[in-house]
Amino acid sequence: MALYRTDFSGRGELGARQVHLARFLRMLMRLADEFRVAVVITNQVVATVDGAAAMFNADPKKPIGGHIMAHASTTRLYLRKGRGDTRICKIYDSPCLPESEAVFSITENGIADPEE
Repeated sequence: MALYRTDFSGRGELGARQVHLARFLRMLMRLADEFRVAVVITNQVVATVDGAAAMFNADPKKPIGGHIMAHASTTRLYLRKGRGDTRICKIYDSPCLPESEAVFSITENGIADPEE
């Protein structure tokens, strides 16, 4: 998204940016279907600074890219840092999986269960 925000700056170019982003994401979906491969899309999050909404939300971050990014993905995961070396992966939105979380650690040998 950072590159899109650089190439299409200001609210006046928001529509053009969203159209270009949607076209790019549709192309990725076609490639995934044609070649039967998984596509992993990462997204940037920003802090919500609109007063009351941030006060009542435990995690005042939201993904950028709008609804186009949400509709272009089948399952959305939210990754965040836990305590110490742990990380938390939350199933944020999925048509076939219930909302849940998994705690893990990243070690020199790869992804592992966290140490107690």
